[in-house]
Amino acid sequence: MPYEHNEDLFENTKMTFGEHLEELRLALFKAIVALVVGFLVGLFVGPWVIAHVQEPLRSALTQHYAGLSEVRRQAMVEQMQASGQEVPDWLLAADAADAPAGMTLDVIYLDVNEVFERLRELDPEAFAGMKPPQAVTGPAGKPARIRLHVGRVREDDERSQTKSLSVQEPFMVYMKAALVSGVVIASPLVFFFIWDFVAAGLFPHEKRYVYIYMPFSLMLFVVGAALAFFVVMEYVLNFLFSFNAWLDIDPDPRISEWLGFALILPLGFGISFQLPLVMLFLERIGVFSVRSYLDKWRVAVLVIAIISMLLTPADPYSMILMEIPLTVLYFGGILLCRFMPRRIGYRV
Repeated sequence: MPYEHNEDLFENTKMTFGEHLEELRLALFKAIVALVVGFLVGLFVGPWVIAHVQEPLRSALTQHYAGLSEVRRQAMVEQMQASGQEVPDWLLAADAADAPAGMTLDVIYLDVNEVFERLRELDPEAFAGMKPPQAVTGPAGKPARIRLHVGRVREDDERSQTKSLSVQEPFMVYMKAALVSGVVIASPLVFFFIWDFVAAGLFPHEKRYVYIYMPFSLMLFVVGAALAFFVVMEYVLNFLFSFNAWLDIDPDPRISEWLGFALILPLGFGISFQLPLVMLFLERIGVFSVRSYLDKWRVAVLVIAIISMLLTPADPYSMILMEIPLTVLYFGGILLCRFMPRRIGYRV
């Protein structure tokens, strides 16, 4: 039933200022308890979160070193063909049937004298009467070194593993992951306690708006964060690692720095995906209208491009992958403003 504006719906629930403060204190206390419980649960799921967050980085590092391995393979083939050497079949094509699966080529240098001494230690009888190679020294009397190409199993390649540079860093990363996980786990209860406090002072039609918009907002945030983590992250890392290959610099990522980056990018996507609700809010309070949204769509697309540039790393892939969904959401926001009813169960 519609309510008149002069009906006092809160006649039986009025409280003094002190009682309001007491209710707020109780709501905040419940929210803090929920966060503490969430943090305790996060201590158990923290290792799983850290392992899961590292997957995009390890995959990108594996692809990076696989690309370098292919370049090195081609260089080896050209060098052996130029010198008249017979090229093994597995080097002629990256996808040859007898090529070692999951291997990356790398270069190591071995000291001739050291290799000979180690062989003599392993089998003294076989090497007792042998002398070291004649060319035991290189230029300027330096020890001669043998340049060898070796294969690494990609899954066991230590170059694809994240590293810590201090003793306390893994512990701090674990605590950060537990804290973030705890906030995510406890967030439904925290929102409920805060909403329970605020809802006491809302009209029925205002409560219904929140019941509609809050799940919609949560869905948009989850979709944006998932898009960033499962899709955009791969393109961002491949783009950034391409500069390492171009400048011939080996990447050595730290787990603490990567964890911060892996959390900030999805957060930026999740917040930016709230665009339709922001548009609806501005339309409802009279700042914009549906007509103004339609007339200024070119300016809006330009603003979206600028926002995408600011909220993503300096690569074109992540910017485009944010700009396209936001543009779609902009026109979705226009439809939302057009068809969402202005009043629900309330008449002035």
